[in-house]
Amino acid sequence: MAKELKDLTKRSDNYSQWYNELVVKADLAEQSAVRGCMVIKPYGYAIWEKMQHELDRMFKETGHQNAYFPLLIPKSFLSREADHVEGFAKECAVVTHYRLKNSPDGSGVVVDPAARLEEELIIRPTSETIIWNTYRNWIHSYRDLPILINQWANVFRWEMRTRMFLRTAEFLWQEGHTAHATEQEAWEEARRMLDVYADFAENFMAVPVIKGVKSANERFAGAIETFTIEAMMQDGKALQSGTSHFLGQNFAKAFDVTYVNKDNKPEYVWATSWGVSTRLMGALIMTHSDDNGLVLPPHLAPIQVVIVPIYKNSEQLAEISAVVEPIVKQLRALGISVKYDDAENKRPGFKFADYEVKGVPVRLAIGARDIENGTVEVMRRDTLEKHVAPLEGIAEYVKNLLEEIQANIYHKALDRRASMTRTVETYDEFKEEIEKGGFILAHWDGTTETEEKIKEETKATIRCIPFDGDTTPGVCMVTGKPSARRVIFARNY
Repeated sequence: MAKELKDLTKRSDNYSQWYNELVVKADLAEQSAVRGCMVIKPYGYAIWEKMQHELDRMFKETGHQNAYFPLLIPKSFLSREADHVEGFAKECAVVTHYRLKNSPDGSGVVVDPAARLEEELIIRPTSETIIWNTYRNWIHSYRDLPILINQWANVFRWEMRTRMFLRTAEFLWQEGHTAHATEQEAWEEARRMLDVYADFAENFMAVPVIKGVKSANERFAGAIETFTIEAMMQDGKALQSGTSHFLGQNFAKAFDVTYVNKDNKPEYVWATSWGVSTRLMGALIMTHSDDNGLVLPPHLAPIQVVIVPIYKNSEQLAEISAVVEPIVKQLRALGISVKYDDAENKRPGFKFADYEVKGVPVRLAIGARDIENGTVEVMRRDTLEKHVAPLEGIAEYVKNLLEEIQANIYHKALDRRASMTRTVETYDEFKEEIEKGGFILAHWDGTTETEEKIKEETKATIRCIPFDGDTTPGVCMVTGKPSARRVIFARNY
């Protein structure tokens, strides 16, 4: 059984198959009976809960409050913002009736044609419209601003090609929606929340990201500007890992949300929205994991340390347990999540394989001889290295080791990204380099036409115009027209 747990397709053989198998073998999720929707299993949800916990803390530290808005949105709401409806129209699931009845032939149930809704409802693909319709009732004066709201929710987008966590029809996310009195405040909010996402990605997920602004072609539907953090997966493809949008006054005008300013004059409100989703689970898996299973950053691992006893009889187990009990208490006192797996229905070899596949950062194995020697075997998941450490002071030792592992997997990902980031001058060179994967830095003339031509011919898109990057002017690799700076191209998930 231990062999079955670890019998993964190698990344080098088929990266996509490796990913799909790992999601299942690591007990993160499985396909459901509904097309494009997944069941997130307890271990997978435990990782998402840790993500939620840290992000929620960071949101609240920046002054945001949680609320909840309806799942169903009147269809007429979407039509009020033209770019918004155009961007989501193809992905909307529509509720048309509210009742079923038995079929005349008794073969099952059918929709009751008499129960058609007066206005059809959209299962939310995103919540800007329902929220801004609500804000109209909340906002009257400059004293009511700013409004800093976040909601944790599920959304539904009718995706044709799905992959667990990366792209599913239904997914979990958070979406922030803020209202401000001035344009400057809204700009600062949008950038501030992007920085929060980048902080979370790098310091908790151990995923290095590049911050930048999207091109007009890649902008969120209804936004004036979209800011993004872009991560690189091990196969060289990019993954958009969080976005923050400056919405200007578009939604305020669409829903007639105004406030009376200090001069007693009406003005439209300025807006932002921002969100991350369970797609971050996909980023976590694909950035760090290996051919043996998950590699989880300690800051987000549901189980940071597992202790496995090695024994021959119940007397040895009792002796080991007596030694382990105070160690478990010491680890928990240090804020470390630990599991002592003394279950007798599974052999140590199975447990080792299971926790390796699940990416538990540190494994301690202790037997009768270890107790005699005052030692314990330590295995770190990021390198698979084993070594012997003294039992004395083991809790503090493990605490330091966890931080070492967190830093190591971040720098490993950072070094990989650096090795797969290249600069090109010509379109022929670009076409050759994009086949190797990675981030390509190239000049672009700033037009949607050129961007679409590159996408059509190479399947690569502009991931972002980086805030920190090469701002040396040049000429577009495709048209030869002037280019203000280099942008980042990549193929993406």
